[in-house]
Amino acid sequence: MAHILIAEDEMAVRLFVSRALEHRGHSTVGVEDGGAAITAMSAENFDLLLTDIVMPVMDGIALALKVSSEHPEMPILMMTGYSHERQRAHNLECLINDVISKPFSLDELCDTVDDILKSRKKLN
Repeated sequence: MAHILIAEDEMAVRLFVSRALEHRGHSTVGVEDGGAAITAMSAENFDLLLTDIVMPVMDGIALALKVSSEHPEMPILMMTGYSHERQRAHNLECLINDVISKPFSLDELCDTVDDILKSRKKLN
């Protein structure tokens, strides 16, 4: 299974997502913002970045831009509860794999993650 970095400023959402993915067999590391995600990425290798768009310190858009330039092979899945932020993310279509809207179900989240990981395996 995959090692997934979760960048989400709301602890309840971060734990919810982490538990759901771990239940599917993935390992996760959760951080509270984009700055902490950059630090975590320098310490560990991850198979996927799952990030909220609206966060303090460094938002998900800035994080996706930085990660895609330093780790172009890393799949990026974004989550947002704001429709106008979803549009900002879609402007990055060539850098990110998908955007999932909050609220989402556990199955929707896990299925999207699994689809992205399967697509990545097919490319390698």
